[in-house]
Amino acid sequence: MDEPMVDAPGQQVKVTFTTTETDLQLPETKRQLLVPADIRRYGLSRILNSESMLDTGSIPFDFLINGSFLRTSLQDYLVANGLSLETNLTLQYVRSLIPPVYEASFEHDDWVSAVDVLSAASPAGRWSGDSFQHGHDRILSASYDGLLRIWNASGQVITTSPSGSHGGHTASVKAAKFLTSSQLASAGMDRTVRVWKYTEADAFSGELKPTLELYGHAGSVDSLEVDGASRRLLTASADGAIGFWSAAKASAPEADASLLPNAHTSKRRRLATSVTVAQRGPLFLMPVHTAPATAAVFDPRDRTVAYSASQDHTVRTLDLTTGAVVSTLATSHPLLSLCAVPRAGGGSPLLAAGTSARHITMLDPRASTAATSVMTLRGHANKVVSIAASPDNDYSLVSASHDGTCRIWDLRSVRPAAKDEGGMGSVSEPVYVIERESLKTDKGAKKRPAGGEGCKVFSVVWDRLGIFSGGEDKKVQVNSGRNVVAD
Repeated sequence: MDEPMVDAPGQQVKVTFTTTETDLQLPETKRQLLVPADIRRYGLSRILNSESMLDTGSIPFDFLINGSFLRTSLQDYLVANGLSLETNLTLQYVRSLIPPVYEASFEHDDWVSAVDVLSAASPAGRWSGDSFQHGHDRILSASYDGLLRIWNASGQVITTSPSGSHGGHTASVKAAKFLTSSQLASAGMDRTVRVWKYTEADAFSGELKPTLELYGHAGSVDSLEVDGASRRLLTASADGAIGFWSAAKASAPEADASLLPNAHTSKRRRLATSVTVAQRGPLFLMPVHTAPATAAVFDPRDRTVAYSASQDHTVRTLDLTTGAVVSTLATSHPLLSLCAVPRAGGGSPLLAAGTSARHITMLDPRASTAATSVMTLRGHANKVVSIAASPDNDYSLVSASHDGTCRIWDLRSVRPAAKDEGGMGSVSEPVYVIERESLKTDKGAKKRPAGGEGCKVFSVVWDRLGIFSGGEDKKVQVNSGRNVVAD
C-alpha cells in the first residue's frame, strides 16, 4: 500500500477525467489534470465547466471513484483509503444528482396499498394517444378500505369508486393501474380483478363505473401489471398462480361458474344483490409457483413475454402465447416485488427483485441459475415490497420498504461486496433516502422506528411528475422526481 498522504498546504492530486456521456467527452489532451488536494465536487464541477475544458457554462456534475460517489474532498478520500499523494485518481463525471424534495401529501381514511400516475409521459398517457388532455394529470390510489380514488395534481379527490354493494371491491384493494385516460384496472383480497371506465364531467368531478369483473384466482390478488396497447393484464396471487387477462369483454373467455360470487347463492338472493357487470375468466391461469406469487411484469421489449416473482425464491420467465414457463432463476430469499429495467440498446432487461431479506437482487433473465445475481442493492432495514424504474434513464430505481422509506439507487455507483456481505459480486447503496413526511411534527421530525412500524411504505411509482408513494400512514406522499438521478 502507498504511504498515506499528510496534510500540507498547496498539495495537488493528479486526476484523469472520464465519462460515458457521449455529448460531454473531453479531448484526450485535456483528460489528465493536477488539481488542489482539498478540492470537492463543486470545485471539480467548475473546472469541467470552464472555457478551457468542456465550456458548458454551469452544468452541475457528480464524480464516481471506483463506483462510489465522491462526497468529501479528494484529500479526505485519499486519507480514508490509505492512498498517497502520488495516486492518479480516475474520476468518472456524470450530471449531478438533485434531492427528491418533498412536495405534498394526500390524506386517506385507511392504509394506501397502491399508487399510479396518469400523465403525458406515463405509460397510460402514451397509450391514450390523442385522447389524453395535456395538463390533466391524475393520481390513482388504492386503499385497504376497498376503494379507489382519483386525484388531480393539486391533491383534490375527483372521484371515488363505488362500494362492494354497487359493483366495487368487497375487500381491501391491493393493486391498481391506469390502462388509458378512460380505463383502469384494480385487484385485491376479494380474489377479483376489476376493469373500470373513467369519465370526467369537469376538472373537479368524475365517475368510476365498473365494466368487467374477472374471476379465476383462488387467493388474494396482490399484484397487477397492465399493457394499455393490447388491453392485457398480468396478475400475481397468493394462490401461487400468474393470471393473464383481457380487459375487453369481447375477447375475454367465460369465467368458471364455480368461482363466481353467486355460484352457491339462492336465485332470490342472487337477484337481490346482482349488479349488471360482465363476468369473465382468464386467457391463461398459470400455476407456476409453489408459494404465493408476489409480482408479475411484462418484458418492456416484448409483451408476449412476462416475468414473475414468488415467495418460493424464484423468478420465472413466461411465454404468454402458450402459458408455458420458459426458464426459472433461483435466488436465496423469498421475493416480494419485481421491476423490469430496460437496458440501453434494447437488449434483455435487468430484473430488480425486492426480497424479504431487506435487499434488492439485480437479475439477468438470460443467465444460468449458477450465475443469477448481477448486483445487490443494500440499504433497506425491512422487506422491499415495491420497485419502480426511472422514467428518464436505464440506470436508476426507486424502492419502497416496510422500513418506512423509499430509497433511490444509481446503478452506476457500484463497489465490491465486503466480507460480511459474502465477499462476492457487486453492491450498490442508495444515493437518497425519502423519509415519510408524516413523521414530522411542529416539534421536529420523530425518530423513524427501526422496523418502520406505523409508517410502512407499500407502493411507489416514479413519473416525471414526481415520485409517488403510499403506505401505512394513510397518505400518498409526493416528492420531486425530475433529474433526481440525471442523464
